[in-house]
Amino acid sequence: RCSRDWSSDVCSSDLIITAKHHDGFCLWPSKYSNHTVRESGWKNGKGDILKELSDACREFGLKFGVYVSPWDRNHPTYGTDKYNDTFINTLTEVLSNYGDIFEVWFDGANGEGPNGKKQVYDWKRIFETVRKLQPNALIFGPVGSDIRWVGNEEGYAGETNWGTMNKNMTESDAGLKLLNTGLEGGDTWRPSEVDVSIRPGWFYHKNQDSKVKSLNKLVDIYFASVGRGSNLLLNVPPDQRGLFHENDVKALKELKKYLDLSFRTNLAAGARASASNTRDNSASFAPANTVDNNPDTYWGAGEGITSASVELTLKKI
Repeated sequence: RCSRDWSSDVCSSDLIITAKHHDGFCLWPSKYSNHTVRESGWKNGKGDILKELSDACREFGLKFGVYVSPWDRNHPTYGTDKYNDTFINTLTEVLSNYGDIFEVWFDGANGEGPNGKKQVYDWKRIFETVRKLQPNALIFGPVGSDIRWVGNEEGYAGETNWGTMNKNMTESDAGLKLLNTGLEGGDTWRPSEVDVSIRPGWFYHKNQDSKVKSLNKLVDIYFASVGRGSNLLLNVPPDQRGLFHENDVKALKELKKYLDLSFRTNLAAGARASASNTRDNSASFAPANTVDNNPDTYWGAGEGITSASVELTLKKI
């Protein structure tokens, strides 16, 4: 996951692991499932991927996040009222035992496919559980979440991409177009997150080893997501060795090198900023705040002004 603070030219890289996908397999030894790492041959059933990964994130300064699918194609209680208790207990384990979690990722998948069971998810209780156990975590998910889906899984936010939506607007209410652009004048800050895979699919398949996205494609996605005010969630699936394939690693290193070179020099540093309008002519909203390298300051036009501009006069290089 990558987001950029354009005022300080810092790219924040964080990690979100799929702790449980729709198949129901838990990457930790859950007490509420018999379909977990405990039942596998890995480390003789004594392993816990979430613990190892969360520890590694803390060691290397990465924020740790989790995707926990509410859909479960394995659990016998799925499709019944009892499953909501099961899911809350499962979620509680994840949010209680692995330190600070910066983002909790849900989707609305629900029994798709032939003979699929349907489940009425208790989203109110799910969100309350996150708020209680990880009060600083952001929630990606349906209505009421902190982050909205961008409306596609191709890697592209709208060319105009507002960070606001209306509070109780569901994905169905909004539709794909509005999810992609956000709602100008919406009453709630709900920025978009762009989820896309480095490969054609979300999981590892050997026949896709030669289909990892090129540097040009990844750069295009970066500027069409982060460059348009979104978070970029780039999926990289581990292979059958439990490692990232060499082709994926090569592509990631190429992208890092490109971005490092592209943003090595802050061309706006030391620039003189002027504006067509400044709120109350106050230093708190001065145009110089756009180039002061402080993410907590900003320029603002006057109340009621709907069209204003800032101009930077760059230093000679």
